[in-house]
Amino acid sequence: MRSLVHRTSISVAAALLLAALSTTARADDAQNCRAAGGTLLTGRAVSPPTFKDGMFRHGVELSHTHLRIKGDADGKTYDVAIDNVFASGYQKNSKGVPAPLNTIKVGDGIEACGIPFRGGIHWVHNNCGDTPTSSDPNGWLKIVRADGSVGPNLEDGQTYCGLWPHR
Repeated sequence: MRSLVHRTSISVAAALLLAALSTTARADDAQNCRAAGGTLLTGRAVSPPTFKDGMFRHGVELSHTHLRIKGDADGKTYDVAIDNVFASGYQKNSKGVPAPLNTIKVGDGIEACGIPFRGGIHWVHNNCGDTPTSSDPNGWLKIVRADGSVGPNLEDGQTYCGLWPHR
C-alpha cells in the first residue's frame, strides 16, 4: 500500500510540474508571438484539416487549409486559415492538405500565432524574413503534445517566399 501511495504522490507531483512547465512555456510563447507581431490563440482541434482552393500568383495556387479549434481561453470555436505554400510538404498546385498539416487530428492541442479576424486567425506562417509587424507577423502553427511540450512550426517553409517582394 505504501508503494502505491508513494507512486501516486510522485505521479501527482510530476503532473503538477508538467502543468507548471506547460503554463510557463505558453506564457513564453504568448510573449514570443507578441514580439513577432502576432496574437497567440491556443485550443483543441474540433475538425480535421480541410483543403480550400485559392487564387494564383505567378502560376502558384495560394490554396489554404482550414481547421476549427475550440479556444482554451473562452471555449469559442475559431477558424484557423493556413496558407499551404508555407507547409514543408506543399507541392505546387496540388489539391490536397499538404504535409505536415495532414497530420493534425481532432483533439490535438494547437498553438497558432498570427492575425486574428472575426471568428478566427490567419497569417499563421513565417514572414520570409521581413521585420515582423502587426500586419506582417512572423507567425506559426504548432501542435501541443499531450505532455504540454510544443512541436515545431508546421508553417515554416521558405520555398515560395519569392512570390512576395520584401518590404
